[in-house]
Amino acid sequence: MRKPAILVLEDGRVFRGESYGAEGETFGEAVFTTSMTGYQETLTDPSFHRQVVVQTAPHIGNTGVNGEDDESSRIWVAGYVVRDPARIGSNWRATGGLGERLAAEGVVGISGIDTRALTRHLRDRGAMRVGISTVDLDPASLQARVKAQPEMLGADLSAEVTTAKPYTVQAEGEHRYTVAALDLGIKANVARRLAARGVTTHIMPATSSLEELLAVSPDAVFFSPGPGDPATAEHPVELARAVLTKKVPLFGICFGSQILGRALGFDTYKLGYGHRGINQPVLDRTTGKVEVTSHNHGFAVQAPLNTVIDTDFGGVEVSHVCLNDNVVEGLRALEVPAFTVQYHPEAAAGTHDADYLFDRFVELVEGRQNNA
Repeated sequence: MRKPAILVLEDGRVFRGESYGAEGETFGEAVFTTSMTGYQETLTDPSFHRQVVVQTAPHIGNTGVNGEDDESSRIWVAGYVVRDPARIGSNWRATGGLGERLAAEGVVGISGIDTRALTRHLRDRGAMRVGISTVDLDPASLQARVKAQPEMLGADLSAEVTTAKPYTVQAEGEHRYTVAALDLGIKANVARRLAARGVTTHIMPATSSLEELLAVSPDAVFFSPGPGDPATAEHPVELARAVLTKKVPLFGICFGSQILGRALGFDTYKLGYGHRGINQPVLDRTTGKVEVTSHNHGFAVQAPLNTVIDTDFGGVEVSHVCLNDNVVEGLRALEVPAFTVQYHPEAAAGTHDADYLFDRFVELVEGRQNNA
């Protein structure tokens, strides 16, 4: 028998339902994702640290959970909101149920609420702080504590999700190149996609210095996705500028894209409710191709769309644009070997339209070496 639970947004909107996962209380930023699959990858994505994730798909947990699809060593979401959790998970790969996994890791959730109404509210009002509780069912009391929580704007979170010490993922088959990856909240599939292309990846803590990155003799550097406000990430920004100065090939994804944007002199800003899901249309301006892509970002780079911008490192252009709202989704440097995308070519649950970007990264390294 599930206990009664309550969800209260900072603006006072209240939803009542039943506990799902662990009982207790949790706080974070309420965001929604439109993904219909891949909930295990979502839950274990470090970029969702300190966020309460609302699933817009009504049925969650149908395929249970397994020991293979995690993107990190733990669940990172601060809380979980679903409408209709599966009573029984059914899949030949399943090793347990989603509700049991949430409870085992202490993740407080709520089910049985109108997630459509909650999503529409967040689309209208924007992502905001939220609390879920099975112990305090008084809306006014919970709202007061929600409003006392820190906001995502100004949050410096990469140090909370990065690896404590370096580790290495070896290339599959013949080794071709070495990449030093700065872990700002990296997902496991990044190294897997690089390994499939003959790349050995050294995953380094977010506090690593340029000397520590270069100590592994990298052919290129990668800046990972991650949580938080890029405006607070002073060390990664300075590190990116140092890599650009050395003209070592550089590729960044999501938070890494925002870091490179700031290193190039652009501002970043918080989106109203962010892009989260696996069905976002993005135009690759290099090829003219429209990709259906996976997103998970609440911040974006502010840059002119239709001109080459002069920076300390030469000309830079916007390479990818979201067709829903014209948000910058990628940058390409014209005079130094660097490019980024705001979305996720490594998305394990899909879509895979953007997987070619890892090939583009390898080609950047090859071109740099051929011209050396």
